[in-house]
Amino acid sequence: MTDLVTGADGLPRCAWGASTPDYAVYHDEEWGRPLRGDDALYERLTLEAFQSGLSWLTILRKRPAFRLAFDEFRIEKVAGYGEADVARLLADAGIVRNRAKVEAAVANARAALALPDGLSALLWSFAPPPRAARPRSFAEVPALTPESTAMAKALKKSGFRFVGPTTAYALMQATGMVDDHLAGCHVAGDRPGA
Repeated sequence: MTDLVTGADGLPRCAWGASTPDYAVYHDEEWGRPLRGDDALYERLTLEAFQSGLSWLTILRKRPAFRLAFDEFRIEKVAGYGEADVARLLADAGIVRNRAKVEAAVANARAALALPDGLSALLWSFAPPPRAARPRSFAEVPALTPESTAMAKALKKSGFRFVGPTTAYALMQATGMVDDHLAGCHVAGDRPGA
C-alpha cells in the first residue's frame, strides 16, 4: 500500500482513509479538522483511550453505541455516574467492555469538570504552531511529540487516566491540533498555515 492513494471517486487521500468506506468518511469529514468544545473533546479523548490496544475502526463502528451508553458524552452527566452506571456500561455489548477504561472515562469526566478553564482550553493550549509543509509519507508522522508528552503530563496531573503521550498525539491529530494529512491529500487543512 502506498501512503497516498486515489480512490474510486478520483480523489487522492491518505491510504488509511481509503481502506474502508467508514474510514473514508471519517478521513474526509472529521480527522484533522479543528474541534472545540468541552463535551466534544471529552468524547474524542474517551474514544482514543478506549482505542488503546484495538483498531480505530472498531471504535469508529461502535461510536453510536458509545454515544448512547455515555449520554452523548456530556461531561456533567458522566461525572455523576456511580457504580450502577459502571455495571450498566460493563454489561453493554455495544461498547468495549473494559473495567479500567470505563472507570477512567468516569474519572476523566470528573477531572474535566474540575478544570478551571475547561477541557477545550487546556487541550488546545498544547497545539503546536502549524508546520511549514504537510508530511510526504507516514514515515514523517510521529507517534508522539514534545507537545503531546506535555499534554499527557498535564492531563495526568489533573487526574485524567489512559492519556499517555501517544494517545494525546492521536487526539491532536483527530481534532485538528495538528494536520497530518499527507501532502497531496485532497482534504485541505483548516488550521491557519496548514
